[in-house]
Amino acid sequence: MPERTEVYKIGVNIPGEFLDRLMDEVTASIEPLYPKYDRTFMYWPVKGTWRPLDGADPFDGKVDEISVADEIRIEFAVRDDYLKAAVEAIVRVHPYEEPAIDIIPMVGWRELILPSDDT
Repeated sequence: MPERTEVYKIGVNIPGEFLDRLMDEVTASIEPLYPKYDRTFMYWPVKGTWRPLDGADPFDGKVDEISVADEIRIEFAVRDDYLKAAVEAIVRVHPYEEPAIDIIPMVGWRELILPSDDT
């Protein structure tokens, strides 16, 4: 069986006004995972909540006060050789001092159904 490519799903919440810029920056930083398609993302509205602690410099909210805001949750898949570039692209665009970036290992579906070279 051919060696599997490591694939990850990256998810992050971001203020809506940064969504297109984030998708453009990530797309320019990675090779597409899906043949013949790029800029492949999914996103939907969410509510985010946080409390900045002493010493924080929040983009939104005030130190020691709980904040709740409308955000967009964006997710996309990336091969392991572009994982660092994808995270760096998010950090370049994201306005938050501490963006919560989720990185989840996944199995690429094509590798489960494509015939192997040794059959």
